[in-house]
Amino acid sequence: MTTQISPGARDALEAWVAHLRALDGAAENTLTAYAGDLSAFLAFQASHRGGPMGLAQIATLTSSDMRAWMAGERLRGAGPRSVARRLSAVKSFVRWLCEREGFDPTAILSTRAPKFRKPLPRPLAQSAAKDLIATVGLQHETPWIALRDVAVVTVLYGCGLRISEGLGLTGADAPLADVLRIRGKGGKERLVPVLPAARAAVDRYVAACPFDLGRSEPLFRGARGGALNPRIVAGVMARARMQLGLPSSATPHALRHSFATHLLEAGGDLRSIQELLGHASLSTTQAYTAVDTVHLMETYARAHPHGR
Repeated sequence: MTTQISPGARDALEAWVAHLRALDGAAENTLTAYAGDLSAFLAFQASHRGGPMGLAQIATLTSSDMRAWMAGERLRGAGPRSVARRLSAVKSFVRWLCEREGFDPTAILSTRAPKFRKPLPRPLAQSAAKDLIATVGLQHETPWIALRDVAVVTVLYGCGLRISEGLGLTGADAPLADVLRIRGKGGKERLVPVLPAARAAVDRYVAACPFDLGRSEPLFRGARGGALNPRIVAGVMARARMQLGLPSSATPHALRHSFATHLLEAGGDLRSIQELLGHASLSTTQAYTAVDTVHLMETYARAHPHGR
């Protein structure tokens, strides 16, 4: 595959990845995925057009070439969402490249991604979220570990954090302040208010934890003192949701969705919720509008005389 891509094109690809790393602060896993997507795209075009892909060949790609590539992706089993993500990476690279090479990228940039329906977030009801947090505390016989589990899920729900963000807290964050400074995806920082319940849960855990929680060390520890593995949190929640009869969608990430949905139900505005969640685009946050509408219609159907 690599021999089908000219050294110039490969150098450009590496320079683009370096540009994203330096300018956008993208995660290494994301950059690796982008590089793989572009390498596969260029290799396909080399095979499709019957010759190595260099910078000059990239500049002459047509709409027909793009459609052939997308069709090939679908034949290999890629779903619409995956094809759309790979096309987005291709467009980003080409947009960057054309600024340096001076060619017209219209044929590539005008390629439309396949349509797909984004699944709505599946939040928990407020009562279910409270029951889940309480039940999580019953999953381990070691008292400090039970307090740790409650603290983690309370922070995820009470602050709307991704699990990586919650487990990224350090000893310097305890006791929790009124506002947390969270570094999210792409290294972007945001300020998140801390509810008293989250602060109290962390305080109880810290007081019981047998390990020295150094300022630069992970706040949440595993049974042997190392950083808590997110799979442990997922497993604890899985046992708790089975006891409560909750659906399999009641995962650690569902707590973040629940935080956003419950804020919206309480009258929060989308822009503020976007900032609290750290979404780069408001359109991502707008998914919760649909969730809230579904909730509203279900309530209406139960309450309205004709819905009974």
